[in-house]
Amino acid sequence: MQKRWIAVAILALTLQSYSCKDQQTTKVLTKEVTFTKEGDLKLLKSETDSVIATLDVEFAISSYETQTGLMYRKGMKDTQGMLFVFSEASMKSFYMKNTQFPLDIIYINDDLEVINIVKNAQPYNESSLPSQAPARYVLEVNAGLSDRWGLAPTDKINYTKLDQ
Repeated sequence: MQKRWIAVAILALTLQSYSCKDQQTTKVLTKEVTFTKEGDLKLLKSETDSVIATLDVEFAISSYETQTGLMYRKGMKDTQGMLFVFSEASMKSFYMKNTQFPLDIIYINDDLEVINIVKNAQPYNESSLPSQAPARYVLEVNAGLSDRWGLAPTDKINYTKLDQ
């Protein structure tokens, strides 16, 4: 009889510990994604090669980086941008899934010339925002900057990557 009570007591304690675990809440700690300067980029007017703007850029090169881009960020400064670098030029299409602030998306060819600009892409919009020709680079900046700079197709970029 005593063995039965001990077995019942052990079973009760075991069930109680599982019950307590089930009732615990799980805390999910997330760290805000912040901008990391990885290089410099200049936008140049095609006719004169004069500098339109200079930006600090973060690069998106790996598969994870290009798929994530600026998602989950709260914003960035007007002097910052993200440059997506692909191994070869092809038709590209971006969207704004999980992106919290509006962007201008600038498609750029192998010759570092602007192909087309998707202006004022809206947060969380999952509509396809395609390039109009094969692009090897894509630059994302805050919405409205391309108009402020007077950026247009055939304007150019050049960039340098910081040693890291």
